[in-house]
Amino acid sequence: MRGVIMKKGEPVDRALKRLKTKLDTEGILEEMRRRRSFETPTERAQRKLRSASKRNKIRWRYTSGTSNTAVEKAEFTD
Repeated sequence: MRGVIMKKGEPVDRALKRLKTKLDTEGILEEMRRRRSFETPTERAQRKLRSASKRNKIRWRYTSGTSNTAVEKAEFTD
């Protein structure tokens, strides 16, 4: 069971924000939205492809390094 413990004198809004952040980082909110309606196998495959594409794009950005950008800039100026 997920939850947050309210601190003494803490506003309810702040506790709700902490709960939402916690659920969002764990992926629970996204899963709830997805399970709200039926998803066909085709839609599921497309969703997985989109998320894989985003992950690979981010992964490539951090593994490519800065040396490639200098080469790309040189190619555009020629």
